[in-house]
Amino acid sequence: MTQKIGVVFPGQGSQSVGMGKALYDAHPSLKAVYDEASAVLGYDVAELCFTGPAERLNRTEFTQPALLVSSIAAWRLLEPVGIKPIAAAGHSLGEYSALVAVGGVAFRDAVGLVQKRGRYMSEAVAPGTGLVAALLGLTADVVKGVCRAASPVGVVAAANFNSPGQVVIAGEKAAVERAIALAKEQGCKKAIPLPVSVPVHTPLMQQAADRLAKDLGTVQWSDLSAPLVNNAEAKAISRAGEIQASLIRQLPSSVLWEDTVHAMGNMGVTTFVEVGPGTVLTGLIKRIMPDVRILNVNDPKSFDTTIQAVS
Repeated sequence: MTQKIGVVFPGQGSQSVGMGKALYDAHPSLKAVYDEASAVLGYDVAELCFTGPAERLNRTEFTQPALLVSSIAAWRLLEPVGIKPIAAAGHSLGEYSALVAVGGVAFRDAVGLVQKRGRYMSEAVAPGTGLVAALLGLTADVVKGVCRAASPVGVVAAANFNSPGQVVIAGEKAAVERAIALAKEQGCKKAIPLPVSVPVHTPLMQQAADRLAKDLGTVQWSDLSAPLVNNAEAKAISRAGEIQASLIRQLPSSVLWEDTVHAMGNMGVTTFVEVGPGTVLTGLIKRIMPDVRILNVNDPKSFDTTIQAVS
């Protein structure tokens, strides 16, 4: 295998009712992954992923474990094939999936952590007071400027630097609406409100990060089999001692996804494999590094295609 592979794992927004079912039906061994997670969570996670309802699946404290479990189920199929990534990353929640994949934390511990993470995020802001929106067609610096200009109205910050010309902002509703108006004055092509109720990756998440820090301290962390390029600084980390602090910083900090992908490219990654539901990251990586090879694993067909491409 000559390709240098980087694996990436999706975050919130990639979930959909039915996700993972085709892989589960095709590979009965995956039942053990779902059963282990269900024992931790106290409900049938396979049923939630496969049949919904969507209203429940889209609630942050349910979305996060469901995506982690679906992603790791797909990863469990890749492991025996001998795919050895030289780097890993995940988008926000996906960072926990990536850490499981490269041996940083046990799967069942990660399941429990992301359930709490989702709950703490939901409880950090009153329902209906936050807003998240994608701004298209502006540079990162212009977006930072409009957030600063709107900040007298309330908390608003750049939450995700996803790809060239796509920055997600989040914060208190009035402040985000003000930032959108200012962005349009600066030539923003489109502002799309996103169906995410929690303004994650803004200072409003500091309280959730402080609560999560206690839980992160109760699980065993290990050195990584391949470096993780983290969200908070787009920096490669591989030691057990670096992981907790990085995950705590992640919640109130921007997701530097564009920088993360470039960092993986600079580490030598020539093939990216998106592991888990949807193809959101595939689309972003195409815009960030148009010349790299991008594969994904979210159903039997894409699994077979990926295996053929990397063997």
